[in-house]
Amino acid sequence: MSYLGQASLPSLFCSFLSLQLCHVSQYGPLITPLANGKHNSSLFSFNSTWQVLGPFQIGTREATWGADPLEYIGGFRNLSYHPNATFRSSLPTNGTARWNVTKAVQTSGDLSSANASLSIGYSNVDWDSLKVIYGWAAVQYQAWARGELIVGGNETQHVILHTDAILEYWVDDTHSFGGDFYSFRKAPLVLHLTPGSHRIDIRLARDVRAFGGILEPTIDVVVDIQQASGTLELAKPGILMSDVVDGKLVSPTGSIYLRNSGENDIEIVSIGPANVSSHIFFAGLGSNAQSLVARDSDNADQSTEASDGTHNSYGIIIVTGQTRPVAFNISLPLHNASSLVYQITYKTTAQNRLSTLEVSQIPSRKSTYESHKITFLHPGGMASYAMLRPPAKNATCHSGQKKLPILLQLHGAGLEADNAMVTGALDPVSDLCAWVLFPTGVTPWSGDDWHNWGFADVEAAIKVIPTWIQNVGWKGPGADTDRWIVSGHSNGGQGTWYALTHRPDKVLAAAPVSGYASIQKYVPYELWQPADPRRMAVISASLNSYRHEMLMSNTRGIPIQQQHGEIDDNVPAYNSRLLAQQLYLAGSTSSYNEVPNQNHWWDTVMTTAELVDFYYKQTKSQDVLPRKLGEFSIVVGDPGDMGSKNGIRVASLADPGQYGRVNVKGRTIKTSNVQDLDFDLALWEQSLTVDGQELDLAGVAIASALTASITVHKSIDGWSVNLPALSATQPQRNGRQLGSMTAILRSQGPFIIRHGGSANTSQIALQVSRNLHQYFGADAIIASASHSISKNTTGNVITLAIGSSLEDVQPNPNFPIRVSEFGVTVLDHRGQEQAYGAEARGAAFLRPLESERLELVLWGADDEGLRQAARTVPMLTGVGQPDFVVLGESTKWRGIEGALAMGFFDSGWEVTASSVVESR
Repeated sequence: MSYLGQASLPSLFCSFLSLQLCHVSQYGPLITPLANGKHNSSLFSFNSTWQVLGPFQIGTREATWGADPLEYIGGFRNLSYHPNATFRSSLPTNGTARWNVTKAVQTSGDLSSANASLSIGYSNVDWDSLKVIYGWAAVQYQAWARGELIVGGNETQHVILHTDAILEYWVDDTHSFGGDFYSFRKAPLVLHLTPGSHRIDIRLARDVRAFGGILEPTIDVVVDIQQASGTLELAKPGILMSDVVDGKLVSPTGSIYLRNSGENDIEIVSIGPANVSSHIFFAGLGSNAQSLVARDSDNADQSTEASDGTHNSYGIIIVTGQTRPVAFNISLPLHNASSLVYQITYKTTAQNRLSTLEVSQIPSRKSTYESHKITFLHPGGMASYAMLRPPAKNATCHSGQKKLPILLQLHGAGLEADNAMVTGALDPVSDLCAWVLFPTGVTPWSGDDWHNWGFADVEAAIKVIPTWIQNVGWKGPGADTDRWIVSGHSNGGQGTWYALTHRPDKVLAAAPVSGYASIQKYVPYELWQPADPRRMAVISASLNSYRHEMLMSNTRGIPIQQQHGEIDDNVPAYNSRLLAQQLYLAGSTSSYNEVPNQNHWWDTVMTTAELVDFYYKQTKSQDVLPRKLGEFSIVVGDPGDMGSKNGIRVASLADPGQYGRVNVKGRTIKTSNVQDLDFDLALWEQSLTVDGQELDLAGVAIASALTASITVHKSIDGWSVNLPALSATQPQRNGRQLGSMTAILRSQGPFIIRHGGSANTSQIALQVSRNLHQYFGADAIIASASHSISKNTTGNVITLAIGSSLEDVQPNPNFPIRVSEFGVTVLDHRGQEQAYGAEARGAAFLRPLESERLELVLWGADDEGLRQAARTVPMLTGVGQPDFVVLGESTKWRGIEGALAMGFFDSGWEVTASSVVESR
């Protein structure tokens, strides 16, 4: 279906509405002027009257896949208001949705800013009746709203646009997907608007996890416009830095957040203390911060000459409209310095004139035994932080306990780790015999619910504790960084389940509090657009690693204290009750405490008598890890996420679209859908039987001089201790490459986003960068695909291409997915090619790079197809992106049913049998 002009809409409406009479005017009435006389008093103003069309159904996290019924008739952007127009919808009375007009409220504003707050609700939907049948899934719906932004003055204005609780929108003819669904306000859209009227179309999508499921099902959003500097500016005030503990800066890692609101790319030349001649280089800290920077090919190896005659190597490039976190090393100028002031020296890439920007921060000073902020580098290359509480002087430990466990306290959604609500939750047990760590997971929502990106942050925070001990000259007990007691509330409770099921050999004990069992159990995946069950199965399989109710076998042998409020109306107690039952059926040891008459949160939720007793008992536990169990099972959804259990780790699955299982009894092992197993030789140094086949691990280990671990592989001939020989054209998929499309988040350094060089591909590259920073706090380098990437690059790559522009960079001629100007070709598991020609509008798929790195290819037949493919880049949890997807035109309104192909790659990068590859 091609892009539709306005004149063709009336006939399409009637086709869409079947027998419904429909009337559509070409342009509709003008939107009424903004109230309160703001036209004369402010440079910017929103109209107070907005046109709204809806409601329409949508499922949990389905918006990524399109699923917008208005796209069937050309999209909301091509519709004009008409009060009598009707549209088929499954939600309202009589099955019809209509236009209506609503008032926006301006909550604040001044001469250089304005905003509009919308609250949308529908009384013509029987929400209570729908909830009886479909639960919270029923109060998730979508609509569209149209407003107008007036820009005054006589000049083009540089502005930033915040879109709180909004996922998708259009400003004039510019489309943006990603928005700011959680209202982080980290990476707003940068616009350069001419004086006059600008139309804004907003897709309203209600999500229970973001909006709640108990109160009236309204959609409440804010659009906020602010004048920008038109050059480099601070995206966030101050410096992210460690606290000063007893006069010492406990970590040298600092970070600032910079935004380029101008129309030319900006190069950061140096960062250093203000009024000091020697500037500090980027924390890199170094190689990632500098060697990955993409420059014009004819200047790539040159250096710049500053106005003072000194030479500086190229620094970080922030392209126009981009926000980036910049990490660098900091130090205290004086023992008692009241503030730190740093100077950023920069220039636009269009000229050599240097400019400066200053940023200051008042250090927070704490004593050693208080919870205080420590900073470190996330594997993604940007700075992060956690709150650390060392063992108290009066901690009562067993004699001889020279190293103490780490007590992880994972926060709930919407909270920063430095919030007193988080760090103060364990104040009543200040004398615990443990190192208490409050990770942040990078963002208040922990990036991705303490899963891939968020849990990498947890492990990075744990690893920095020995450095803290050295930096402050700590003389107390050490930290056992492989011995964890995990606890958390709400989303942190869910994160506790994740740690339990994915790192069982490191978890000494766990206390999940008021957590949900899985994304699907929290808010069911009902009311998606109708789809072939095989397609839904692919989406579901993409989330296998986070379905904790399926993974309870992994917890066997670990003491668990569950807790939930009896009348919790945020995360229903059913979630904990279900997992308590599944723990029992898996033979695990657990205690379940349901607190009468308590809701989701109360002041002592983390220090009830049961939890306090559990903390004290487990911090003094003498259990040896890994535990040696005579009988246990392992269930694996994604080997890339999974650690070992009792010294056995599933290294790869035969088909990653299905669970893998390992059942162990003594030295007899039975497997299902498992292709590679790693054995810790300290626990498995003798012979054993795998699927009826005896393997002598000790003999092979001695012959091969192996001391730590050994891998066994399953082929058609059975199990062997030697991996099969792999040709150069058949790379092995392993380590960080394993998993669904979210594996791209296992980047070891900033993402590199490569685009075709056109204005359209560069804008979509910018959107991807903005979303990665908005939702994960991630850093990204945006570069033209024509520029080579340094051999020192460690980050994962996202490549954008239109038509045939990808053809010359195919790294593997035998790779099962190929794109060209003629469409997409997929080689299925039977070796048969399926070619998708003009019907293929976009595609997204993973490809292997060296050193366990990944490339995510985003391809479009045209600009619109590339925008469609770019929606699939991991952003919100629960979307369920498989390894590859080929998108048809109808994906925009049918959702996943419109996908032409979707599925998984096995360990040899071949399409699996569980994938959907068929002609349409």
